[in-house]
Amino acid sequence: MRAFAVAMLIVGGATACDRGGAGDEPSAQLSFFFWGGDKRVELTQKVLDLYHERHPGVTFTVAYQPNAGYFDKLAERIDGGDAPDLFQIDDNYLTEFAQRDCLLDLGPYIADNRIDLAQVSNGLVRYGRVDDRQVGIAAAENTAALVYDKSLLDRLGLDAPASGMNYPQYLAWAATITEKSNGTVAGTMDPSADYKAFWLWLRSQKKEFYSGAALGFGEADVTAWFRLWKDARDDGVTPDAPVIHEANAGDATKQLVVTGKAATSFMWSNQLPEMQQKTQNELGIVAYPGAASAAWARASMYWSVHKGTAHQDVAADVIDFLVNDPEAAVILGTERGLAPNLQNRRELEVSLTDPIMKASIAYTNEMSTRYGAAPQPPPKGHGAIRAALVEAAEAAQSGALTPEAAAKQFITEANAALR
Repeated sequence: MRAFAVAMLIVGGATACDRGGAGDEPSAQLSFFFWGGDKRVELTQKVLDLYHERHPGVTFTVAYQPNAGYFDKLAERIDGGDAPDLFQIDDNYLTEFAQRDCLLDLGPYIADNRIDLAQVSNGLVRYGRVDDRQVGIAAAENTAALVYDKSLLDRLGLDAPASGMNYPQYLAWAATITEKSNGTVAGTMDPSADYKAFWLWLRSQKKEFYSGAALGFGEADVTAWFRLWKDARDDGVTPDAPVIHEANAGDATKQLVVTGKAATSFMWSNQLPEMQQKTQNELGIVAYPGAASAAWARASMYWSVHKGTAHQDVAADVIDFLVNDPEAAVILGTERGLAPNLQNRRELEVSLTDPIMKASIAYTNEMSTRYGAAPQPPPKGHGAIRAALVEAAEAAQSGALTPEAAAKQFITEANAALR
């Protein structure tokens, strides 16, 4: 385990029981744990303050930290008997924690409408199920998105990329940017280390990243993926390996479309506003190359409840509030992604004045009409597999390994992680 600086905030005073006070008004102190930066901390605190105002008997002990190391800390707290009652989780670790039997099955709360998901898309609901148990409720929705530099394209007199391009068309389009800019800006980033780009590429070919607890693809598929991007690098369509490396960690502020080193970046739709804040150029957003049906309704993160909490009913009610309350939706905005409640999302879209946030919502709404079926949440070991993909892709990007050798290395490490 790494060392962590966990900030603590206390809202209200402590109480001892799950239900009490006047009538059926709940009474509980819930521990609440999430990752995020300063803005997320501020908005989360505001929305919990609102819940407390409406239910004075419910108070919160809130802990938060950056994403790095968050799941190590969550596991440490659970194993140490200090599990948070309610916490944030994502699809990278949902299955792993569910199969440790530490997540409460929220299905009964949905069945009797204590958690109302009538305004949440079925695909988004299904993506929170593991082994027929509803262990996560979507906190927000996002989808994969190709972010491009509109200002650059306008200066070069080139058209924007279009949703529906296949990869040969996309790479031919990107080559014109490298050519028109005399090589000062690459046409595209190289997303070969990006698991979501690889996953959607597989789904465009009617394959999946996972089949149960096994890989849903073979060594030949990985070789073809790495070869695709080696050829693009050799043609000058992507930057060289040292530049590519800057973006491989996924930090939105270091993406090449933000730093001006490439005309596009393969991102999540909810990252567009953060990226726009880091550049003076106007950014745009379209679908990844390949079949639009490769995308699915994805929870950017979930709310989950620890199975051992003494306050199951109250925690479920807090989730229902976070998902469905219109005032809570206004407070939370698009910081975690788009509101999972579609009615709240529509009302928020009308009230927004920020054109970039409106563009992010409009894009996701448009994509939602073209989604394919949601895959299963990734199995245990997915985090290690993502790291193995980055390692193998970077070896191919630098030329240390051929695409074939890098693919072999990745398959070996991925199968070991699943075992």
